[in-house]
Amino acid sequence: MTETLPDSTPAALGATLARGVVLIALMLPPVRRAIASSGLGWAYLVALAFALSLVGVPLVRAFARAWGVLDTPAARKVHAVATPLLGGAAVYAAFAAAVLFNFNFSVQLKGVALGATIIVGVGVLDDLFDVAARFKLAGQIVAVAVAMAYGVVLDTVPAAWPGSQAANVLLTLLWFVTVTNALQFLDGMDGLAAGLGAVAALFFSLAALQTNQPYLMFLAAPLVGACLGFLPYNFRFGRPATIFLGDAGASFIGFTLAGLAVMGNWAENDFIGLLTPVLILAVPLFDIAFVGTVRVATGKVHSFGEWLAYTGKDHIHHRFEALGLTRTETVLLILFIAATLGLSAMLLKDATKHEAVIVLIQAGCVLAIIAVLEGVARGRGR
Repeated sequence: MTETLPDSTPAALGATLARGVVLIALMLPPVRRAIASSGLGWAYLVALAFALSLVGVPLVRAFARAWGVLDTPAARKVHAVATPLLGGAAVYAAFAAAVLFNFNFSVQLKGVALGATIIVGVGVLDDLFDVAARFKLAGQIVAVAVAMAYGVVLDTVPAAWPGSQAANVLLTLLWFVTVTNALQFLDGMDGLAAGLGAVAALFFSLAALQTNQPYLMFLAAPLVGACLGFLPYNFRFGRPATIFLGDAGASFIGFTLAGLAVMGNWAENDFIGLLTPVLILAVPLFDIAFVGTVRVATGKVHSFGEWLAYTGKDHIHHRFEALGLTRTETVLLILFIAATLGLSAMLLKDATKHEAVIVLIQAGCVLAIIAVLEGVARGRGR
């Protein structure tokens, strides 16, 4: 049994009704106008997406149960009972509805939205039919190509350099695929992927506020709310999750965060500004790089195809649990580390080169501590 309280009890039905009433109230035009006129537009977007997710997740969970879309226990998984998947579909729907209800779509937002929809579609197919890794990668590449067709392309390489356009396209593809898979790989412990999504989206919003990018600031807000609305069903402080994000959810969160980073203008302070999204996403980026390097160095994988298909309990959350932390403590520790690095990113605004170097050294020290802890856990045979 995955829940203490079945969905059909009067208490559960009453809670569902209350959530529905709050959601309807938030969507009423007078309420929306009153909140917007009070200068609380950002909080409204978070609350709306939160309510949409809070109401939508139980509906998706009921569907997953009815159709047998369940994640069954296995040796490399940490849960002990079959648990419904497709929670990510509810997170995506909450984010999409909040955006559709409140935004005039820019060209780039259309590209990210269409690409994210493809990512969710591929993820749902994987949750249903266990799609091979190479086909998921192909779907991700198609999604990135769609986003780039709408102008979602990095401009890291100066236009004056030979081959700059091709280099920026390649860097954009690499960025999207890396961040998307990095979040997906961390979806191995209750609350981790959604929690990291909420933390990263929050700091993207704050960074956008710092750099006078109001559109991006408000766009990140629904992702914060959608992720937070999922957590009560997934991160239950010692009790089993009642639903998982699934491949669709983790991939969607990663792709959307990657899109926010590309849409933003972080280079006002030369190269220093470009480090802002890297620091905000430092935990998943470090994990995918560190784990990939260790797997190659230890001979666990010998080709890109093997790397794509390889599954193991060697990610940061597995290592921290091997050190003796509970799963709740592990997730909270990783979220605090992500928040610490996000705060470091906030310091880059208007930082001199010397100040930026100090911030980067600090971030490097945090990541070095993680590497040492992971090394200790690996030495214990985990």
